[in-house]
Amino acid sequence: MIVPTFFRFARVLLFLLLFCSTSVAQETPYDRVSDQYPKNLNIDVLNYAFDIHLVDQSDLIEMLATIDVQFLGKSQRQLRLDLVKASDELEGKGMTVESVTMDGTSLAFQHQGEELIIDLGRDLQPMERIQLSLKYNGHPALGLIIGPTKYGDFSYFSKNWSSRARNWLATVDHPYDKATSEFIVTAPEKYQVVSNGLMIEETNLGDGNRRTHWKNSVPIAPWLFALGVAEFAVQHVGTFDGKDIQTWVYRQDRDAGFYDFAVPTKKTLAFYSDLVGPYSYEKLANVQATSVQGGMEAASSIFYNEKAVVGTRPRGWQNVIVHEIAHQWFGNAVTESEWNHVWLSEGFATYYTLLYREYAYGKEDFVKGLKDSRAQVIKYYAEEDYDYQVIPDHLDDLNKVSTLMTYQKGAWTLHMLREMIGRDAYRKGVQSYYAEYKDKTALTGDFRRHMEEASGMDLGSFLGQWLYQGGIPHLVGTWKVAKGQLVIELDQTQEKYAFKLDVEFEIQFQTGPSEIVSLHLDPGHATSLTIPVSSKATGVVIDPQTKLLASWDFKKR
Repeated sequence: MIVPTFFRFARVLLFLLLFCSTSVAQETPYDRVSDQYPKNLNIDVLNYAFDIHLVDQSDLIEMLATIDVQFLGKSQRQLRLDLVKASDELEGKGMTVESVTMDGTSLAFQHQGEELIIDLGRDLQPMERIQLSLKYNGHPALGLIIGPTKYGDFSYFSKNWSSRARNWLATVDHPYDKATSEFIVTAPEKYQVVSNGLMIEETNLGDGNRRTHWKNSVPIAPWLFALGVAEFAVQHVGTFDGKDIQTWVYRQDRDAGFYDFAVPTKKTLAFYSDLVGPYSYEKLANVQATSVQGGMEAASSIFYNEKAVVGTRPRGWQNVIVHEIAHQWFGNAVTESEWNHVWLSEGFATYYTLLYREYAYGKEDFVKGLKDSRAQVIKYYAEEDYDYQVIPDHLDDLNKVSTLMTYQKGAWTLHMLREMIGRDAYRKGVQSYYAEYKDKTALTGDFRRHMEEASGMDLGSFLGQWLYQGGIPHLVGTWKVAKGQLVIELDQTQEKYAFKLDVEFEIQFQTGPSEIVSLHLDPGHATSLTIPVSSKATGVVIDPQTKLLASWDFKKR
């Protein structure tokens, strides 16, 4: 997801955890940290089918939800779902449940706040499967944005990130439990309907309404469920690996939208398929929508702000397309099982956007993106929250799970890891990680294990200092030449947190090629490097190859 506003939250971590490292087979402490959602690992939702009736010019929805559930582990008599109840606090908005049935039998339920607790009537045993039908209606407070497009036409667009699906969809509204899904939508004939997966039915009912049925056969997290209902112009752009590439834009934006979204989707799909692994979904649709401010990576149906369509293919918006397509691999196919680990989605999509930019536009553009990202990190820690850590130990609000640092510092962590272990080992590790967790969920420890197996290195200290604590290094150093010797002196002077670093320098000479040297810097210890130079050194540049996330004051002495 790309949004223009990011959330803050402070995190404190004991310094002793900085250099904790474990063997490949062990978990890190943060793999056991919960984001406070009340998980039930004894149930597994297999499929949701949402049969929705929409009323034109109204925010009323009528829903029949059919939910397939399998029970695991110990017997269960209750099922908990997330669904926001209509209330005075929400000015009458929310959902009202009319009935819950199983095998034609009515079940008792309690609906309070955001919880729907269903009494199953008996103890369900391990490996038993059931199907529940929930009938409810209401006016969504959030989650489904109902109202005019920029042209004044009525529309309906989902906005489920990160825990808002519960405002209109009865689900286990958390990424740990992925499921397949169906959306069966009855709406006035003037509307077209887009959702996840493949369209398997479109029927005019003869009463002024059309029934549209989309079926998604790949398990995804509820925040990735997509629904768009509007007066669309629809283009089938082509195919990739036998899967349809589509454009859905407002009818008034037909020409501009078809032009803008024609590229770079196919080229991007091919790039990530080769770099990471196979694309997981049954199509890819780029959709103009009212419900997002930047882009939203809903699986196989990506939503973009309605103002993104301008008819000139601006580079900035094309980079948003690349970012959201990268999410189809990271966040969508491989999904964090705890919101604390959302960097596995946003940090990865941000870095893989930069990798695509290098492939498509050249190294100079890649380096520019890295430097822009580094500048944002430096500014955030200087002006916002120096204690912010990418993997927090606690989350106060599951609708505020990311900040600017999740994107930018997360991306830089991957870049430094790639440079440290080597690009071949990095690519091998990511491909192995993706292959194991495709269409499943993962934690940072799972990623670490694959990268350690690919590189043969223990990455506990590295990941500890960049993900599990705040801050970044600030380096102070000087260089001088005297009596045929070049002397570089360097220290890290940030007030909090410490880092193990390898810092590169480019030595520039009056004649002949420059030379790259490296200096290792341990926490709490200034260090120096003395090098004999046979010709006059005219300059020393710190981090010449853009490999280090740090700020610095470095000058000639």
